[in-house]
Order: sequence, then C-alpha cells, then structure tokens
Amino acid sequence: MSDTWEVTAFKYAKRNGRLRQHSFILDDDHSSPHGMDYYVWLLESEGRRILVDTGYDRAEGRARLRPIETPPEQMLAARGIGPETVETVILTHLHYDHAGSLAAFPDAQLWVQEAEMAYATGPCMCHDALRMPFTGAHICDMVRALYAGRVRFVSGRAEVAPGVELHLIGGHSRGLQAVRVRTRRGWVVLASDASHYYENFLSGKPFPIVVDLQQMLDGFAQIRALADSDAHVIPGHDPLVCAAFPSLGDENVVALHADPKPGLWDAGGRAI
Repeated sequence: MSDTWEVTAFKYAKRNGRLRQHSFILDDDHSSPHGMDYYVWLLESEGRRILVDTGYDRAEGRARLRPIETPPEQMLAARGIGPETVETVILTHLHYDHAGSLAAFPDAQLWVQEAEMAYATGPCMCHDALRMPFTGAHICDMVRALYAGRVRFVSGRAEVAPGVELHLIGGHSRGLQAVRVRTRRGWVVLASDASHYYENFLSGKPFPIVVDLQQMLDGFAQIRALADSDAHVIPGHDPLVCAAFPSLGDENVVALHADPKPGLWDAGGRAI
C-alpha cells in the first residue's frame, strides 16, 4: 500500500469585503483590502479518499452573509466523487466554515481532536466571542454522528493512514489540528487555520480569532517544522494558494502535490 498521496484544494467560496485588520494582529496597515478564500482538501492514493473539512452550505452562507459559489460536495461530484463514497473526513476544527456540511457526507468516519469536541460543547461556549465561529446545528450534527458510531477521537498526534498524520496545534480553536501528508514533492502540511495566510506564519502575525495566543504563535513554528519547507505549508484561507499551484481544469481546483509555480518561492522553499 502506497504512503504517497495526491492533495487537491477546492475553493468553494470567497469573501473580498474584508480589511487587513480582520486578518492580522500586530500589523501597522489596518485599512487595506484583504480577501479570504474558503477551501476543502481531498487526499487520494490508490483508490483511497480522505476529505479534509466539509466547508459550509448555502443556508449557512445566507445566515452569515457569506454566500458560497459552489457547495463542496457539488465540486467533488463534478469530478466523479459522490459524497456517499467518502469514507473518511478529517475535521481540522469545528468552526462553521470547516464542519458546516457534515450532513452531505452521511457515511463518513469523522476524525476530530478530543479537545475540540470538549471545547465546542463546554463552558467556553457561554461566551459570545468564543461561540461566534461555531454554529449550534453543526455541533448537534457531530453529537448525532458520535451516537451513530462515526466519530474517531484523537488526542494530540495520530496516523489516519500511512502517509497521513494529524497534529494538535490549538490556538485559533482549542482542538485545531493540522494534517501532514506525504506527497511526491515531500511532506505537505495542510495548516488549516493554524495559519489562515502565508503572512501569518512567515511574519509571526496572529489572526484575530484566537482562544490561546501563545499556542497560535508556537503553532507557526510547529507547522513549519512538520513541512519539508515553507513552500510545503498550505494556509487555510489564502487566495495565493490558487495563484501558487497548478489548476486541474478549473481555477478553483488546484494540485498541492505538484510543484508550486515560479515566483512565490525559491528553489529551497523560501519566500521570495
């Protein structure tokens, strides 16, 4: 069984009406525009498929005034991947934009950190500011999946399959985990919201939605250490991801196992 995977990013939504103050603490430029893209990621190897995060649906987009372009499950279906055939879903954390379409994958085993489930169902959710990135119905979906025997809990580090590792990071959310994947170009780290943008981890600028600032700052070094180079770290929301990697017949679908395009990184994986 091969331990090398292909990794595809699917951009299902974008939000351009944002400013840099919404993306960075400790940054002097507060007012320049700063867009955000929303992704899910698919891992494939010898007929095996693992989905990383599920995105959110149109109803959630309307409720939060953040419309989506194409639901993630429709993007997968357009490539011949029926949602019912996805057997494994890794949830990097349970915020609305990462665990908001669980119902579209009714047969999948869901991998989540113990700390994230405890956080999303515990006393921290009594605070509006901490509860804001979660949606109650999504957490109820997780509880129903738990009682259906479909949840796999992780405590720290775990191997989902040969070449696919989970690593607890924390910071942005209590149980945020990054996904380390062996590809033909080396170890790629799907940072998810351990670093929303390249600039977060490259410049040490925290994202404003944070439960533990030290964990977030320590996490920047952690994801860099897990990856073969900075060019192997994939931020969770950066529009540069689609610009940096080759598309797969659709500008919103890009191959992260392929070498990045020239211009963003030098030959050693360092930012130019």
